Amino acid sequence: MAEQSPAVTISHPPEAVLHAVNPLVRRLLRTPLAGRARKQLMVLNFTGRKSGRRYSIPVTAHRIDGDLYAIAAAGWKANFRDGADAEVLLDGRTTTMRGELIRDPTAVAHVCHRAAESYGVKEAQRLMGLKFRDGRIPTVEEFTEAARREGVAAVRLTPRS
Repeated sequence: MAEQSPAVTISHPPEAVLHAVNPLVRRLLRTPLAGRARKQLMVLNFTGRKSGRRYSIPVTAHRIDGDLYAIAAAGWKANFRDGADAEVLLDGRTTTMRGELIRDPTAVAHVCHRAAESYGVKEAQRLMGLKFRDGRIPTVEEFTEAARREGVAAVRLTPRS
């Protein structure tokens, strides 16, 4: 019997495409021309913990119970490990926020599951950069397994006081 593929896998464009498109997305999100994308996408501007390098990363803005999250498997997420400030461009406005990295796979799975349920299957896969094997919203357990295997984490962003 052949081994079944995982229920949740990472599915985003190749790095070269992201590298080419991200500068355009960053610029577009600063204008009204971005339309609906201004509410779905945000730009995180922050400084690397060790390198001191400035980052400007376009990501999907996930709103869950009034909180704002970024979900990622990319290396930049580590910059929020002990908490870090970020300038967040969302809906045409820039706000200084505090980002806290959530690494616990079960906690990340709950965030992913709630986000996916709020979008529906097709939209969740597109907005979350994930692929769902069975054409349904994965269970919390399946998201937990994916968080462990793929290194998926969440960054919770709260207004800086």
